[in-house]
Amino acid sequence: MPDISTTMIIVLCVAAAAAGWIDAVVGGGGLLLLPALLLGLPNAQPAAVLGTNKAVAIVGTAGAAVTYVRKAPVDVKLAVRIGIAALAGSMGGAALAGGISKDTMRPLIMGVLVVVAGIVIFKPGFGTAPSTAPVSRQRVLLAIGLAGLGIGFYDGLIGPGTGTFLVLALTALLHLDLVTASATAKIVNCCTNAGALAMFAYQGMVLWQLAALMAAFNLAGGMVGARMALKKGSGFVRAVLLTVVGALVVKLGLEQWG
Repeated sequence: MPDISTTMIIVLCVAAAAAGWIDAVVGGGGLLLLPALLLGLPNAQPAAVLGTNKAVAIVGTAGAAVTYVRKAPVDVKLAVRIGIAALAGSMGGAALAGGISKDTMRPLIMGVLVVVAGIVIFKPGFGTAPSTAPVSRQRVLLAIGLAGLGIGFYDGLIGPGTGTFLVLALTALLHLDLVTASATAKIVNCCTNAGALAMFAYQGMVLWQLAALMAAFNLAGGMVGARMALKKGSGFVRAVLLTVVGALVVKLGLEQWG
């Protein structure tokens, strides 16, 4: 266990539980979990913070995915296909991360998020009910390419809000309701988190004792969040989605101009 106070360990565990809840409902739990780890581990190497973050997040994501799959109509085979593409994309993004200026990427991402928020606000029916029409092969391939390779690449390159982007892309491309899109996104996130965690573990950049403790709270938060999303439906997920998108825009704005 790293040399940190008992109070800070409690704060990190509470943050892990809250992040698990957010991530299970609509993605974006890293907006809370990663800054909390950076605050609690000021002397740790950045790679160790990122590795520990992945070790915590994958447990909550997996727990939420299992909860969703048991009760939501998820196409697991399709989710895994998208997840494999996302894994490949995230590896490519991570390989290029050092050569691309994140300062030039943030304004573009914020612009996309503002457009997304506008769509969700001004189209109240977005993601509230699944389409009854069958999804074409072209849309499935587009989902694998965009939600898999594209968003996976973004996850490796920058990262914040990956789960939220997945929910939005899956809702739009596959005509899913927001609850089913959240469930599918959890499976995709498991694939990307597993690949990243394997690399960090190979490099010895995971604080396993702290990660194990925080992961238990993240798992609890994730399972509670998934159950609430299933019980309360797409309207609840939509409200949380708008909150997370707004928080992501503020966070990226502060990083860019703060």
